[in-house]
Amino acid sequence: MNPLENVDLLCPWCSEPISLMIEVTEPEQEYTEDCPVCCSPIQVQVSVGDQERPEVSVEREGG
Repeated sequence: MNPLENVDLLCPWCSEPISLMIEVTEPEQEYTEDCPVCCSPIQVQVSVGDQERPEVSVEREGG
């Protein structure tokens, strides 16, 4: 089992494609990460189910 999984998303600020490395050993996570393209703060929410496939949602931090 690989503890990290790459997830491709779109930045909620600049709409550019980004990749996030998600740790699948934690079932629920919420953290802030800066967009590697526009440097704006992104709120990342992760839920890992029984199949160890992360469900990831992102939104603008602070609105």
